[in-house]
Amino acid sequence: MPNKLTWLTLGLTVAALAGLSLSACKILPTPSAQGGDSANSTAFNPDKMVEDIWVSKVIPYLQQKAGPFAEVHALAKTDQAAAGARYGNAKKQANSPWTFAVRVEGRIVAANTQSRAATIDVDVDGDGKADARVQIGPAMRGTAIRDSLDFVQFNDFTNQIDFAQFGKAFNAYADKTVLSKLPRDTLEGRTAKVLGAYTIEGGQDLPLVTPAEAEIGPKS
Repeated sequence: MPNKLTWLTLGLTVAALAGLSLSACKILPTPSAQGGDSANSTAFNPDKMVEDIWVSKVIPYLQQKAGPFAEVHALAKTDQAAAGARYGNAKKQANSPWTFAVRVEGRIVAANTQSRAATIDVDVDGDGKADARVQIGPAMRGTAIRDSLDFVQFNDFTNQIDFAQFGKAFNAYADKTVLSKLPRDTLEGRTAKVLGAYTIEGGQDLPLVTPAEAEIGPKS
């Protein structure tokens, strides 16, 4: 029968083995739900990305690239490649439609401000008929602003979702900084001046222009 000394020896041996086992384990910190400062510093933030380039790159690019709407659209209807080379993003993906940078100036002949996807129809040639439909938000379709920029490429993004979110962020920033400040009442008959972009799509009544800059003036 084991004596007290034997039991003491066994106890010390077990304790020593337990200590060795614990020392061999690496204790890793559990990531917090918020990701911590390190995660936040590298997180994808499309709104911040757009804000950082809007004034320094986006607006200057569109100002340099855009042509008068009537001129751009007339060429685009007959030769999209020629219009794209002059007013579009020549670095676009091969299977993507052309997106054109334009200036729209004219008189508002119709307005839809009851919907969140509000629009104004603009007559640019003075014949009393709408030539372009301009989105004035807050909800806006498409990613025309993103797609018009030759310094934004799909391959610069991790995946399609990030690229899509980046496109929507342009619309959100335009609404926050420009479009939300436009008047919404008695728009018909007033003048409009817009710098933006549009894509020719099938089934549209009018070309749908997404503004980066917009002004609504008095009745003409």
